[in-house]
Amino acid sequence: MSETASPARRGRLLRIAAALAVLLALAGYLAVQYLSGGGGPPRCVVRATDAEGDSGGGDSGPVYEMSPEQAANAATISAVGTTRGLPERAVTIALATALQESALRNLNHGDRDSLGLFQQRPSKGWGTPKEILDPVYSAGQFYDHLVEVPGYSRLPLTEAAQRVQRSGFPQAYAKHEPDAALLAAALTGRSAASLTCSVPSAATPGDPARVRAALERSFGAGVRSAGSGAEVSVPVSATTGTDTADTTADTGSRGGRAGGGPSSRRGWELAHWAVAQSAVLRIDEVSYAGRVWSAKEADRGWRRSDAPGTATDEVRMRTAR
Repeated sequence: MSETASPARRGRLLRIAAALAVLLALAGYLAVQYLSGGGGPPRCVVRATDAEGDSGGGDSGPVYEMSPEQAANAATISAVGTTRGLPERAVTIALATALQESALRNLNHGDRDSLGLFQQRPSKGWGTPKEILDPVYSAGQFYDHLVEVPGYSRLPLTEAAQRVQRSGFPQAYAKHEPDAALLAAALTGRSAASLTCSVPSAATPGDPARVRAALERSFGAGVRSAGSGAEVSVPVSATTGTDTADTTADTGSRGGRAGGGPSSRRGWELAHWAVAQSAVLRIDEVSYAGRVWSAKEADRGWRRSDAPGTATDEVRMRTAR
């Protein structure tokens, strides 16, 4: 071997050694993340559960996974619908439509002048661009048009959605119906303890005043919240003035839910809304009905708790500090 070749060879060996070290470090990191259950981007997961909030089919039941942004938008769509006294079917139709039109993202672009969650067009009278990019407004516009469709809750989802949207691809809504139905069951509170989110560590403290404002914006002035410091509590019974309608109805009239238990269902609706909004509003912990969800232990989902403040008479939310 020549003297001049040795440094070149040594350089190659050093580069190979460095590359191997990086690969080994990456493999070690992935192994730790796998064994600890951590890692991956923030996400929200909805699972089918029974009335007590336990998974009916273990890990084999229906599951829908989404980003925190998508979960927050889905929760807003649901809250606007139930606050108007609309049935779960209406929420399912709205969610399936938004899944198709925007993948539950509040888009500032689209075909021609289409915008927002439902890709509504200012030029077609849906509102100003600023209004359409407000999820509460755009969801309200969708429901305003949906309730004008006679018997919409008994129509195939594709037909009901198409009567509102006038899409060039009306059959595309059908593929989203199973996911939309699973989401609606959780977000309207029928499926207890079925939504959990993993969220990034809060870089800034949460603002309880902002949480209260968002609650009223989504659910209307009928939601009354209290609390002090970082905590926000919502008495469930005080929110039933904006109770949702019978699940078989297709009118905008208000009333109790079919099958009884409107307060419990309303409580889970508020609790799931808080978890879905946790990344946006910096909510660290939510408790209701003997269960607690914590951002720090998100991998455990909703866990049983005997701690004070987990009763069925109120939903408690604690913001990051």
